[in-house]
Amino acid sequence: MADRRLQVFHTVARLLSFTKAAETLHMTQPAVTFQVRQLEEHFNTRLFDRTHNRISLTEAGRRVFEYSDRIFDLYNDMENAVREMTGDISGVVMIGASTTIAEYMLPALLGDFRNKYPDVNVQLRVSNTDGIVSMVENNIIDLGVVEAPVTNKNLVVEICRMDELVAIVPPSHPLAKNKVVKIEDMLKYPYICREEGSGTREVISEYLGQAGVNMTDISVCMELGSPEAVKGAVEAAMGVSIVSRATIQKELKLQTLVALQLEPRLERPFSFVHQKQKFRHLAMDELLEFARHYCKTHQDDWE
Repeated sequence: MADRRLQVFHTVARLLSFTKAAETLHMTQPAVTFQVRQLEEHFNTRLFDRTHNRISLTEAGRRVFEYSDRIFDLYNDMENAVREMTGDISGVVMIGASTTIAEYMLPALLGDFRNKYPDVNVQLRVSNTDGIVSMVENNIIDLGVVEAPVTNKNLVVEICRMDELVAIVPPSHPLAKNKVVKIEDMLKYPYICREEGSGTREVISEYLGQAGVNMTDISVCMELGSPEAVKGAVEAAMGVSIVSRATIQKELKLQTLVALQLEPRLERPFSFVHQKQKFRHLAMDELLEFARHYCKTHQDDWE
């Protein structure tokens, strides 16, 4: 119902790229260019400056962008208000999560949400934190749940819960008798780490940096792409590692791994990430509110 020219312009202005806008809108680049030119003809002024394969908003373009933000906020409010009156909570919601969250936190949450809203089709994409943030930026998914800090100021980031990371060793390891381990003592042993781009790896690297330890000085024996792979390697006594406490509940019960609290203690946020705007339908808002409440009421389930 909203003016298609304005939708296309807003996407180009937000991404400052005709190519990325075309990908986001599932249009050809010439079609995107045509819609923007039509809007420029309507206002009889240029909305973008195009120089050296880069674009920027003109003064008029900035003004149109500001108003389009407000227009689409009102459009979204209208859509949700009418759907609330009719009780229609349905549709498709695309959610993305980094590996740890997708494997250990979301299954129960999404199962409970589906029981409450059976007409909402929730589709899940799994990637590392960098991949999920990129998908949110490009409107490929509606909502991301990530395990590392997000620095993009154009996105809304809200913490849903805190997660403790702990050292893990096999029961036969010399450190297994301890309850707490200093990071410098742990890193005397071969270390198993996650892959580049992993939120867990990013948080640990920052933690080590604050402790005066450089990743290049660590004896990394393996680099693996999932929490399950890391746990299996530690169980096989191939090295030690640092993982989310939420990922090792089964192994602790079976006594195949021993968890040691790090000194100093290491925590990180699990966060919701989404666009500040636009076209958010009621199903997306319901999922976000449901997830907020779920995180508050099920904190103990992941500890």
